[in-house]
Amino acid sequence: METVTVRFVGGPADGSARELPADPGGRPPQRWILSTRDDAPDLPGVDHLYELKPERTPDGTWTLAFVRSDPVGMTE
Repeated sequence: METVTVRFVGGPADGSARELPADPGGRPPQRWILSTRDDAPDLPGVDHLYELKPERTPDGTWTLAFVRSDPVGMTE
């Protein structure tokens, strides 16, 4: 499976970069959910929804922008 580098903007992942699966055209997923359920097993988890911005940055990196946070499972 091919991957592509994305940078997260806003929310808890602000400024971080990650490799995500790419579609056959080389684009990352339109939406991506980061979950905190594994970070603190004794606390209720939170899902953080990010959406793909339509264009790449000048250096060719895709950007996923923070949309909102919800209790685990509510974002799907």
